[in-house]
Amino acid sequence: MSAIIFQIQSTLIVLLMIFGISKRHVQKLHVKIMSTVIIWDILLILQIELNRGAIAKASKVMVNPMLLTFHVFIAVTTVLLYFALIFTGRKMLAGDYEVKTLHQKLGKSAFSLRMLTYITSFFVVS
Repeated sequence: MSAIIFQIQSTLIVLLMIFGISKRHVQKLHVKIMSTVIIWDILLILQIELNRGAIAKASKVMVNPMLLTFHVFIAVTTVLLYFALIFTGRKMLAGDYEVKTLHQKLGKSAFSLRMLTYITSFFVVS
């Protein structure tokens, strides 16, 4: 049952992320939506850890299936990209638009990896 709840949340996060990206030209709305996405996604990871002991399972890289190792790697990388996006986003909010191109590239990377995390989650759970 918890797997279904996690998948529903993940689906909602991805949909909200797509909506937030579509609102990138409306700065205040984009910031609010994407902040919610990032916080919710990190909270989802914490929920999975508390429910399944995901860190202990993920740390067994040598015995885990390759897909699980890949899934964990891209999920962790996505979170790291979130922090880089927060950093560059805050710079832009402060008026430093020299980081805009970097922010866009980081955003595209984070979105791509989040989509891969979403897709692989269906195979890792089953």
